Amino acid sequence: MGKYPEDTNAVVLLDEQVTVITESGEIRTLYRRAYRILRPEGRKYGTVAVAFDKETHLNHLKAWTIPHEGNDYEVKDKDAVETQIFAELLYEDSREKLLEIPAAAPGNVIGYEYEQRRRPSLPQDTWRFQHDIPVRRARFELQLPVGWEYQVSWVNHAAEKPQAVGQNGWVWELSDLTAVESEPSMPAWPSLAGRLCVTYYPRRTEGGTNRFGSWPAIASWYAHLAAERRQATPEIRQKVTELTAGTTTPLDKIRALAAFVQSDIRYVAIEIGIGGYQPHPAADIFTNRYGDCKDKATLLATMLAVAGIKSYYVLMNASRGVVVPESPSALDFDHVILAIQFPDVRPDSIVWAVQEVPELGKLLFFDPTDTLVPFGFLPDSLQGNYGLVVTDAGGQLVKLRLLPAAANRLLRNAKLTLTPDGTLSGTVIELRWGTPAVELRARLLRASQADRQKVLEAFLGQFLGGSVLQAVGMQNLENFNRPLTLQYTFAATDFAKLSGDLFMVRPRVLGSKGEDVLDAKERKNPVEFAASTSQGDLFEITLPDGYTADELPEPVELSTGETSYKSKAEMNGNVLHYTRLYQITDIRVPAEQLKHLQEFYRQVAMDERSIAIFKKR
Repeated sequence: MGKYPEDTNAVVLLDEQVTVITESGEIRTLYRRAYRILRPEGRKYGTVAVAFDKETHLNHLKAWTIPHEGNDYEVKDKDAVETQIFAELLYEDSREKLLEIPAAAPGNVIGYEYEQRRRPSLPQDTWRFQHDIPVRRARFELQLPVGWEYQVSWVNHAAEKPQAVGQNGWVWELSDLTAVESEPSMPAWPSLAGRLCVTYYPRRTEGGTNRFGSWPAIASWYAHLAAERRQATPEIRQKVTELTAGTTTPLDKIRALAAFVQSDIRYVAIEIGIGGYQPHPAADIFTNRYGDCKDKATLLATMLAVAGIKSYYVLMNASRGVVVPESPSALDFDHVILAIQFPDVRPDSIVWAVQEVPELGKLLFFDPTDTLVPFGFLPDSLQGNYGLVVTDAGGQLVKLRLLPAAANRLLRNAKLTLTPDGTLSGTVIELRWGTPAVELRARLLRASQADRQKVLEAFLGQFLGGSVLQAVGMQNLENFNRPLTLQYTFAATDFAKLSGDLFMVRPRVLGSKGEDVLDAKERKNPVEFAASTSQGDLFEITLPDGYTADELPEPVELSTGETSYKSKAEMNGNVLHYTRLYQITDIRVPAEQLKHLQEFYRQVAMDERSIAIFKKR
């Protein structure tokens, strides 16, 4: 076996996928994988989980172990534990089998195989041949009936020609594939790993074309799949009337209906077989008050239509960069949102997630699944991501806009006082919009009322040893359409250090603008920030009487193109004013520019540690 880095937990010895299409169009796929476990952390590969439902059948499942010493082990279908994935009635047919492979220990070889059989509603396959550990050999075989053809596209790997096998079969083989390692602040892992997308179809299809070979064709398929699901019932119509009563503009109606589906319809996920794509009827979703992303989008589209507002499904991947324009594949979608026709009115507040789409005009992109994202915003991973807008005539692939830095702001203003013994105390006011608000809201709302203060105490503890949180006030914690406002008062002993007649103070009191890209280990992947942002700090520190500035940190002004940072410390009487502004305006930094970015953050870290020195008069 080849040489691998010492921290390699396991190696894939064989990754095989065999897809067979029968004359009736039924699809059978055999998955087979074998590992050599190298370290104790590699034991996690000894658990096999296979989902199935009434659309995707599990024909067989088995696994085995070839130990370094002793006899071989084998476990089969009867040894697996079968569970129902969801308790809700809509998803009662969704099941999962869990099989534990015995003796998945360092030095042993383990493996498993299973076969799934599904209906030909989606004649596509994806061969994911690259993993987070090295792969010795990967093999994909495709067997088609006579008269069928295929179309392939490679993602994150050079195209390879197959070998013909049998009457109408082909085999692709790859060897010695490197691992896609996880690194801090890297793009979504699936967007970097190599894969092969395959579409197969009869040679003499209707119109002589591949029904899934283009984005408009996939959009047409989805439009047909979901066509009968948006039927409004009298109960839905009555609810729309109730929710829109008192609204004066179409935008107000959209906001009211969106808020209902976003908050009152509970999210339950399902991604198995055709159930991963076809929504349930709007009536069922409304009655049961739960559904997954496509269900919530379906109900909102139905309610908007009752209010006279047009909307479109948008198929997406929840990880940015997985959907590639050059590789049309319905299998790359795992999320659904809505594009809502934006009314020709002047909104009473900024609606960021609006953009012009050819032939469709201004569309507001809205994700009813994410309960914390305000109306008019988009979750970070959907920004700068591709979405397939589905229309009655087909559809088009659209790149959703990256919201500007001004949409995701954090402003921190602190008025503080130093005592002669070095104790720092005072009040901080924080205003958060967009991503900084969503991140903190998520932590605070997950915590109990009694534990919310601990969230801020932990934050203070990162920067101020010996700090005591004395008072906390919060505004708009559950009003997501307003900025999250925090006001807190604290005291921290030994903040300033005394040395003779010198008083040493760190002007940057709270907050860190560094990113985890300063690792000494050479990176292999680009850096991708979660979102653009603009974050400003103003710290005013009133000094004890009798001290004058002896040395202040030099002003700093840095820029990489994607990021910028500037800070300044100055005196106004006996008050030290420290201001800084940190911005991310482009979220992707190529690997070849990382040294420049690392130097940027090294200098930011130096500024955050800089000291102002005061001398006693």
